[in-house]
Formats: sequence, structure tokens, C-alpha cells
Amino acid sequence: MSWTNVKLVFFREVRDQLRDRRTLFMIFVLPVVLYPLLGLSFFQFAQFIHKHTIKALVLGAEGLPATPALIEDGHFAAAWFTEPDEPRLVELTLPEASPSDDGEAQAADSIPRSLEEAKRQVRAGTYDVLIYFPPDFSDRLVQSRAQIAGEAAKEGAPAPARAPPDLLAIPSPEVYYNSALEKSQLGYLRVLDVLVHWRAGVGRTNLEAGGLPPQAAEPFRVAKHDVADPGRGQSAVWAKVFPFLLLIWAMTGAFYPAIDLCAGEKERGTLETLLSSPAARVEIVGGKLCTVMLFSATTVLLNLLSMGITGMFVLSQLQHIGPPPLLAIVWLLIALIPISALFSALCLALAAFARSTKEGQYYLMPLLLITMPLVVIAILPGVELNLGNSLIPVTGVVLLLRTVLEGNYWQALPFVPPVVGVTLVGCLLAIRWAVDQFNTETVLFRESERLDLGLWLRNLLRDRDDTPSVSEAVFCGVLILVIWFFMSFALPAPTSFAEFAELALVTQLVVIATPALLMTVMLTRSPRKTLLLNRPAVLAVPAALLLATLLHPVVAALQLAVTRLYPVDSRIVEMLSGIFTERHPLWQLVLVFAVAPAIAEELAFRGFILSGFRRSGHKWRAIVLSSIFFGMTHGIFQQSLVAILLGIVIGYIAVQSGSILPGMLFHLVHNALRISLLHLSPEDLSRHPSLGWLVQSASGEGISYHPAVVVAGALGAAAILYWFHRQPYERTAEEILQDAIRHNSAAAAAA
Repeated sequence: MSWTNVKLVFFREVRDQLRDRRTLFMIFVLPVVLYPLLGLSFFQFAQFIHKHTIKALVLGAEGLPATPALIEDGHFAAAWFTEPDEPRLVELTLPEASPSDDGEAQAADSIPRSLEEAKRQVRAGTYDVLIYFPPDFSDRLVQSRAQIAGEAAKEGAPAPARAPPDLLAIPSPEVYYNSALEKSQLGYLRVLDVLVHWRAGVGRTNLEAGGLPPQAAEPFRVAKHDVADPGRGQSAVWAKVFPFLLLIWAMTGAFYPAIDLCAGEKERGTLETLLSSPAARVEIVGGKLCTVMLFSATTVLLNLLSMGITGMFVLSQLQHIGPPPLLAIVWLLIALIPISALFSALCLALAAFARSTKEGQYYLMPLLLITMPLVVIAILPGVELNLGNSLIPVTGVVLLLRTVLEGNYWQALPFVPPVVGVTLVGCLLAIRWAVDQFNTETVLFRESERLDLGLWLRNLLRDRDDTPSVSEAVFCGVLILVIWFFMSFALPAPTSFAEFAELALVTQLVVIATPALLMTVMLTRSPRKTLLLNRPAVLAVPAALLLATLLHPVVAALQLAVTRLYPVDSRIVEMLSGIFTERHPLWQLVLVFAVAPAIAEELAFRGFILSGFRRSGHKWRAIVLSSIFFGMTHGIFQQSLVAILLGIVIGYIAVQSGSILPGMLFHLVHNALRISLLHLSPEDLSRHPSLGWLVQSASGEGISYHPAVVVAGALGAAAILYWFHRQPYERTAEEILQDAIRHNSAAAAAA
């Protein structure tokens, strides 16, 4: 690759972007004026933000004790509020005539006196809250206090030796509100707070009547002390804000320049001129990527700078929140480069796929929907930086930044390598995807089209190929996931092995196999090629069986490591333990959890979906994407991760052998061995000492393989996979074309 060509493309694209007024506004003008305007708007709108007065209707308040008084002069007593201005925010309406806002007496006839009528008016919104005291509430409250005072006044009985009085049962006051109205919910919370404080006041008064000090109800209080270093509390606030803004603005700053550099050039007709230049496709992508990274980083820097300057003035008017630490800027600048590279490559690939600028803008929402959960998870309370979370793309970066900005440098240091490694791998994959997009002529020169649904359906059924297209493979995978999602909620959770086995069979046959088979019949001309129903090589079948046997200890050890890294939810463990309380016949377990998945899942994922993805011309991309769909159909997250890796192995076997049969047998043997391992118990090991050479019993982790068996299995599996690698396989027409493009590009770069 010639860096001179990359530099020339880079300067060309930068000059073009600097001539675009929309880009200049989004990158330079908007960040400068956005935050000052937001700060000004905050202070302007703060004048309109005030606490609203709520209307409360009180029934049955006649005869309430005067000490402590709940109501004084037609309002709740100020002693039961925490803020001095809160009593005026609760407007009480009593059955007697009560003053209204204009000082005139409210007509007594308009006040409901029955409980049912009062509830109807709360439901209608006339009143926000109804407070109802039962008819004998006041009398029983007074009698109970008198009873306490009478016990205390008994002569000759010292207070500690007196027997506690058998107090009268006091009915509970009732509060009615309308949860469909936000103001009614707010009123309920205010009234409830008042009643709780008043109840505590009544309790203190009763203690005094019984001759006990009020402190008897609260013999001690808990004192709290914050031992954090000065400024750490403020850093914790900014540690959650800055990483979120960094990722959002890096993605937004990269998206619009990428759309203009790719889809915009398609519309302007200048992309063909660039592609016909001496620069190779990878050099063009490199120049465009550097341009997008520049504008992405500039967007982040200007936004953080503008927000910091505005925040210095805004936060000076607020209490308990100080300015962000200056060291935070340094860590944000360090994290900015890989984050900008990641989002720039993703946006560039999406922009190259778009037919027009308008279509490219539609791709921002899917990118946000994928990125936002990864960012939000990292800022949730209780989510900490550990090895498992550091391996999650984007989430690990946010958690690492949050930990560093909080000042916990030594805690963050061990997780820097995994976070950096995952981010760099993501950047390389995204760049590779962008380069592949520019190497695909059908992607670069797709024409805009209007969808005629009837014509599209006729062409879909008439112009069928031997194998499905990429979009049909994606649709099949998504359809399986959607059906599986709704079925998992529609059907009741299994409580026995019979129900669990029935659910598993329905999932395999109805949810997974049926959509794939129906789409094979309807959308393809050759079910044999689509489902890889070919005769494999003679040695492929025994090689697949031996590979499944040797690889199983490795997969079992990997599954154990994943569960340690991401512990399984205790509720799932309890549910499965309740289902498998008894040992069932091994043949039943193999039939349900080995034979059925080996047939149904292989037909769907290594048949229809893998054949469709291979139409893209990239073998490994097809294998990985079909494996991701395969893993997502497993309900437990920890199981899905291992299933994706296992699906890659099975997909590779299917491609290299040209048949689905070796993959089915691999799948069957692997699941059967897994079930057999779970079926073993420590008693079986004691009865069969020969098994001790292979497996061992670990407390709390069941039966596992010896480490030596795992290492030997890994070496043997690697040898068999190398044998599969040496086998010639039948490439699709798209794969032949992509190989030719790669060879020509490599030859041009070498020349």
C-alpha cells in the first residue's frame, strides 16, 4: 500500500469536506453554540419549573386529636413537612366550608360526602388525592391514648414492671389516588409523607402519655461519614457523563462525513473518477478513513471544550456539583483515537453500502440501536469493570474510562490490555469490512430503486437461484429469532422434564427447521445445493466423528471458563435443577438434546443460512455470521458464546467437506458426550475407576476433564482441522470472483 496515495486521497477528501457548509456547521459551528444555548435555555426554563399545588379531599377528619394536630386552619400542620414552603402546595378540602384561592367560601354542597362519590371525583381528576379516615378512627385513637395514660397512672406499679396494655385495634387511614394521572401520583407521595410523619408524632405523644421519653422510640441514630478524597465525589459524576458523550459524539461526528464521502460521491458522480485513479481500493479506503477520523475527533474535542466552558458557568450556580477534573481531558484524548477509528470504519462501510445520502441517513438509527445498549449497560449502577465486562466491545471502553476518571488507576490497570485488544480487533474488522465494500462493484454502483411489492414478490418466486441470497439468509435467521422470542414468552415455563423435552422438540422442529425448509422450497431451485445434501468424502465422516470426540474436552473446559467469567443467574440454575431432579434414561436425553438439534439446527444454519451468506463471496464471513445466528438461538448467554465458537468449527467442516452430513454427526456426537458428562455422578466414578483417567470430580462444578485430557484433545483436534484445511472444496461463483479481485489488488499493490 502506498502511503503517498493515501495522503493524496486524505487531503482531497478534507478539502471537499471543508467546502461543504453542512459539514462545517455540524463539526465546528454546532458544538460552539449548542452548549451555551442549552445553558441559557436551562436558566430560562428554570423560571417555569415549580412545584404544583395538589388538591386533596379529606373525609372523616372530624374528631382527630388536637395533639399532635394533623390539620391546622384548614391545612396540614407545617411540622409534618420537610421543606418550609411545602404546606402551601397541598390544598385541603374538608366537608365543612373551606376557603378557595380567591378567599370566598366554597359551597358545602359541592363537596362529596360519601366515599364512593369522592372516589369518582378522584378518578375524574377533580381531586388529586382522597384521604379517608374510617368512622371510628378518631375515637379509637383517643381511647388508645387514654388507655396508655391510664396504665401509666396506676399507683404502686413502677414503669418498668407494668404489663403492656392490650391496646385497641386502630383502623388504617386510606389514601386513594389515580395512577393514570401524574399529578395524582405526586399528590399521593406528598400526602403519604405527611401521614408517615404524623404517625411518628402520634407515637411520640403516646410514649409521653405512657411515661416514657420520646427517645425510647429511637434509642440511637446512625451517623454517616464519606471517606472519599476531596473532589472524588464530583469525579464520580463526570465519570459517567464523559464516556457517554465521547462515544455518542465520536459516532455522530464520523457518520455524516462518511455519508458524504461515499453516498454523496455516488450522487455527485465523482466516485468513478476516484476509483479509476492509480490509487488502489485499500488506499482509497485509508484516505477516506483518515478523513472521517479527523472530523470525528474534531467533533468530540469541540463538543467537550464547549461543554466544559459552558459547564464552568452553569455549575457555578449549582451546589454539590463542581467542575470536571482536568486529568479527565487527558484520558479522554487517549481513548479518542481508537474510538474514532472504530466508528469511522463502521460508518464508512455503511456509507459505502448506501445507494444515496438519504438512504445512508437511515443507517444511523440501527447503528445507534446497537451501540446505545452497550453504552447504557456500562453506566448502570452496580456494573463494575472486570475481566468479563472488559471483553465486551464499547462497554469495556466506557467502564475503563469511568474507572480511570474516578481515580482508581490501579484497579483499571489490569484490564487495559483486554480492552485495548478487543477495541483494536474491532477496528481491524471494521476496516476490513469497509475495504471489502469498496472491492465489491455491486455495492458501490447500486442504483436507487422504488419498491413495488407485487412485482418484488413475483420476481422473488420467479427469478430463483440454486441457493438463497444474502438477504434471504438474513431474513431466515431473523425470522427464527423472532419466532423463538415470542414463543419463549407465549409458552409457560417448564416445570418437569417432560415439559422441558416437549418445549425443546417444538423449538427444534417448528421454530428452527420449519422456516428454513419452507424458504428452501419456496425461494431456491436446488434444495440439494442449498442444504448441502451431498455425499461427503469417505474420510470426512470418521474425521468429523473423531474431531467431535477430541474437541469435546476443550469445549467443556471453555464452557467452564465462560461460566466463571460470566456467572449464570441463580434463578436459571434453580429452574434447571428443579427440572432435572431425577436421573432420566440416557437414550431419552440423547434423543431430545443431541439427535433433534443435530438435524434441525444443521439444516437451518449450516444449510440454508450458510449457503445464503456464501453468496457474498467470503467464506469465513459466511461461517461466522451463520454461527452468530446459531449461537443466538441458545437461550442462555453463557451457552451462546460457546455455541458461536462451536458453530464456526461445524461451518468450516461443512464448507470443506461440501456436505452437511459430517457437521450433523459432529453436532450429534458433541451433544451426546456433553449429556453423558452431565449424566455422570461421583458415585459412577467410584464404581468405574477407569473413568478417573479421563474425568475428575470438582466441588461445585460437577464432573470435568483432566487438564492433560484437554491439552491432548486440543492437539488432536488441531491436527484434524489441518487435515480439513488441506481438503479441496467447491467454491461458489462469488467466492471465485472475490479471490480474483483480491489477487489483482495484491498484484497492483506489489507493482
